Amino acid sequence: MAAIEMKNIVKQYGDGFAAVNDVSIDVADGEFVILVGPSGCGKSTLLRMIVGLEDITSGDMIIGGERVNDIAPRDRDLAMVFQNYALYPHLTVYENIAFPLRLAKNFSESEIDEKVRTASATLELDEHLDRKPGNLSGGQRQRVAMGRAIVRDAKAFLFDEPLSNLDAKLRGQMRTEISRLQRRLGITTVYVTHDQTEAMTLGDRVAVLRRGVMEQLATPRELYENPVNLFVAGFIGSPPMNFLPATVEGDMVELPFGRVKIPAEKAARAKGRGLLIAGIRPEHFEDASVMDRATVAEGSTFRAHVDVTEWLGDQQYAYIPFEAPPEVQAQLTQLERDLDGESIRTQLVVSLDSASRVPEGEEIELYVNAAKMHLFDPSTGDNLTVTSPREETSAHSSSTSSSSSGASVAR
Repeated sequence: MAAIEMKNIVKQYGDGFAAVNDVSIDVADGEFVILVGPSGCGKSTLLRMIVGLEDITSGDMIIGGERVNDIAPRDRDLAMVFQNYALYPHLTVYENIAFPLRLAKNFSESEIDEKVRTASATLELDEHLDRKPGNLSGGQRQRVAMGRAIVRDAKAFLFDEPLSNLDAKLRGQMRTEISRLQRRLGITTVYVTHDQTEAMTLGDRVAVLRRGVMEQLATPRELYENPVNLFVAGFIGSPPMNFLPATVEGDMVELPFGRVKIPAEKAARAKGRGLLIAGIRPEHFEDASVMDRATVAEGSTFRAHVDVTEWLGDQQYAYIPFEAPPEVQAQLTQLERDLDGESIRTQLVVSLDSASRVPEGEEIELYVNAAKMHLFDPSTGDNLTVTSPREETSAHSSSTSSSSSGASVAR
C-alpha cells in the first residue's frame, strides 16, 4: 500500500485544451478517495494519469514517495478495475484472476492457487471458478475483475466507473461489496464515478471536478452541508438544492414567497451585497400545519401555492414554481450547462413528511430551517456562508496528516 500525491497536475492536448488543470490531491495510505463530476470534467483522465495510461503535461505524480511521471504503467504496481470489466472471454474465472500473477512470472503454481482461492472466497466466487465470463451476470463479472486486482497485492486500487454497466439494484449491492472489501484490505483506493450516490456512500473524501478544475475536496458530509459554490451545491444532493433569488435586509431574507428570518452571522456575510441566490435543500422545509406550533418561531414560515405533488410512501415532494430575475436566471442556466444538462428549473421543490396532506393547486404554509440556508454571490457563484471557499478547498487538498488520515478511519 502507498500514498498517492498529485501535485499541480495538468493534462493539455495539442489543440490547447486542458482536460485537467492544476489539480492537487493527496491520498493518504489506506484512504478511499472519490473523483466525481459530470461527463468531460477530467476525472477519468486524471485516473489514467495515475496509472500511467495518459502522459502528464506538467506537475508531479508521486506514489509511495516516488515520482512516477516517467515510469511505465506495468512498473507502477497499481491495480485498475475498468468499466467494461476487461476480462478474457476464453479463460475461466480462475484463469482470469490468476492472469496477472502468471504475467509477473515470479509466483509458483501453489502460490498462484492460494492467492486465487483467497480472492475468490473474499468475493464469493468459489462456485464460479470453472465458468467463463460469458456465463456470468454483470455483478459476477465485476467481482472477477476485482479479484484480478486483489491478487496482485498492489500499492493501490484504481476504479474507473466500475458500476455504470449494472442495473440499479446490482449497483447498490456492489457498492456495499466494494466498501466492505476496501475496509477489510485497507488499501489506498481512487475511484472515479459520475454517480453522486456512489461518491457520497463510498468515499472517505470526495473531489468534485468541473472542466478539469477541482472545485472542492472534502468529506461527503462537508460537501453536502458546506458546498463552496453553486456548482458543488447543485451537483451534490438529490433532489438538488433549490436556488432562489434573495435580498437581505437586517436579519430578514426576502424570497419569492415572502420574508424569512436568518441567523445573524449569515445576515452579516450578506450585508450590502444586493441581489443574491439563496440555496435551500428540499428536506429543510416542513409543512407548518403538522408541526407543533410552539416550535415554529416567528419569521420562519411563508405561504406558497403548490403546483404538483408526488407521493412516495415515506415522503412526498411538492413543486412550487416562481420567477427569477435575469441575472439569477443567467447563473442558473450556466449551472445547468455545467451539470451536463441536468435541469435547474425555477421551481421550489420541498420534501415533506408523508403525513402531510398537501393540496395541489392550493396554498400551503411552509416552515424553512433558515439555519441551513446558503447564500451565493450571483456573479461568482461562491458560497458566502462558508469561510473563504477557495482557501478551504486548498487547505483540504494540501492536508494529509490530519484530515486525510483521520477520514480514512471514520466514514
